[in-house]
Amino acid sequence: MRNGIPGLPTPHPLIDRLPAVYLEQDFLQRFLAALDDVLAPVLLSIDNLPAHLDPRSAPDDFLDWLAQWVAVDPHEGSPPELRRAAVRGAVARHARRGTVGGLAEALRLETGTEPEIVESGGTAWSTGPGTPLPGQGRPWVTIRIRATGGEDRGSARQPDRVRLEELIGAEVPAHVGFTLELL
Repeated sequence: MRNGIPGLPTPHPLIDRLPAVYLEQDFLQRFLAALDDVLAPVLLSIDNLPAHLDPRSAPDDFLDWLAQWVAVDPHEGSPPELRRAAVRGAVARHARRGTVGGLAEALRLETGTEPEIVESGGTAWSTGPGTPLPGQGRPWVTIRIRATGGEDRGSARQPDRVRLEELIGAEVPAHVGFTLELL
């Protein structure tokens, strides 16, 4: 939530809206200056609303609010660039949700690496009856993620398994099981 910021100038001083007869009154000048201090963050937010609604330029607290609008829960410890990318591409990712491509993109955003995804299903087309069905009977996805190089001299950094399992559980269809392998 936006609140008072000391020394923030108002873009529209209230004293300028008064008739000239009131401009000389000291009490009125001080009273309106106090209101200007309270209203400045609100007026500046309204004046800059297009920038606040764009994930590329929104302040961090507005970015979290925008994430709620598009049903995205970026990890709190993620760098701001990853959180902005998650909000910016959320609507397009929702259209691909439940697909291998959608799962791969969500994992790529979370880990920064390309996941290896093997699914049990498949599709086929045949002109004759009795053609065997592709895939396996039980819907299942196996996800393999390699550790990324850390900042300290090439050491490998393991992704957070619990966070990844929550993400995968939200991305795959409810009837599909999954196995997560961190390599």
